[in-house]
Amino acid sequence: METKLISMSGNRKETIYGRNPVREVLRAGRRRIHQIRLSEGVIERGLLVEINDVARASGLRIERVQRTLLDREISNHQGVVAIVDPFEYGSIEGMLDLAVEREEPPWILLLDMIQDPQNLGTLLRTAEAVGVHGVVIPAHRSASVTPAVVSASSGASEHMIIARGNMADAIERLKKADLWVAGLEKTPEASLYWDADLKGPLGLVVGSEGSGMRRRVRESCDFLIRIPMRGEIESLNASVAGAIALYAILERRDLKVSDAQ
Repeated sequence: METKLISMSGNRKETIYGRNPVREVLRAGRRRIHQIRLSEGVIERGLLVEINDVARASGLRIERVQRTLLDREISNHQGVVAIVDPFEYGSIEGMLDLAVEREEPPWILLLDMIQDPQNLGTLLRTAEAVGVHGVVIPAHRSASVTPAVVSASSGASEHMIIARGNMADAIERLKKADLWVAGLEKTPEASLYWDADLKGPLGLVVGSEGSGMRRRVRESCDFLIRIPMRGEIESLNASVAGAIALYAILERRDLKVSDAQ
């Protein structure tokens, strides 16, 4: 499957809010930024100083506005918003090219029907932190990269290649590129994650919050892995389970990891 670049620009604009998300939009430089708005009375220190400096150096317009105006649109803006073009989706080919550029075995995260923006944002943040080369999400009936997701990811989504498309087709595309595809699922046939071979070129599928992976997606996987559960509850939140699996893979891949804070 060749997942084409989907341009969502044109006349539409989005409002990115929060200090970390706005800073990462500026740092990534992937979107056209029309304006930065700062709340009147907010003290410029910490991240706001960095945002202000980068914005002015880039020739971006900074406008001081009444806090009540920001409050009407967004409750948790932290005193700063950026008016930007919508997110532009990438391709699986771009992810594979990035792996070649980094001289690493490809590592792709596939999120099947994650509908909660908080879960999607948290998974994108974890994926960026461990060095995943890209993320694939469904084109329909799934959370997309909205300002709420950017906020939930603390801006990490701005540094990720994210493609939208048919999940089963995406899995087949990865297999043709010599990736093994593991599905994260609590089923009897799934292996405990520490018993699975997670070292080489790999795609990891994480299913939805309620029903997990769809049948066709599950059947497209090469093998299934599960996280052991010893308590009374039957499952973990999708973002928590995905984070555990991603860090287990990172540990197995024997990559150079910086522990600098």
